[in-house]
Amino acid sequence: MAEDSKLWDVTCDGPHVPMKKLGETGPMVPKDRNEYSDIDRKAVEKNYCAKKILACGIGPDEYNSVSACDSTKEIWEALQTVHEGITQVKQSKIDMLTTEYELFRMKDDESIQDKHTRFTSIINELHSLGDVIPKNKLIRKILSVLPGSWESKVNAITEAKDLQTLTMDELIGNLKIYEM
Repeated sequence: MAEDSKLWDVTCDGPHVPMKKLGETGPMVPKDRNEYSDIDRKAVEKNYCAKKILACGIGPDEYNSVSACDSTKEIWEALQTVHEGITQVKQSKIDMLTTEYELFRMKDDESIQDKHTRFTSIINELHSLGDVIPKNKLIRKILSVLPGSWESKVNAITEAKDLQTLTMDELIGNLKIYEM
């Protein structure tokens, strides 16, 4: 979309196929390439441009699995299946990550930064699969998984800050200062 919003339309909806009517009452059929108008050519080019962008953004293994696709839409659907899987696989991934989120704990020898990196990885994967956890729940989860030795800091943050408006960056920064 940053390049041209019409490229995303082609990716979602499929390529433009210039059509013509056979006779006055005949059916619509695809035009031959030599019948394309300048407008038709520009519309058809969108698919090729979008294909180029996708091809440049994937690795050689992924490219091999989508190189035979004719349209950007086909490539996008193939990549979605590879990365997200079918609906059942996607739901299984969400369930697994939700369990990981619910069982998430800070390790005894773990720094705040390392904990945050592990936590963010789980949250980002859930987000990419369409399962978004509200910010205030994430803040409360971070505070709840801190070891008992952090209880005074957790209480101070809970009392002094509005957890509805506190950002993750503010919380992590505050915890890092306390850790030092």
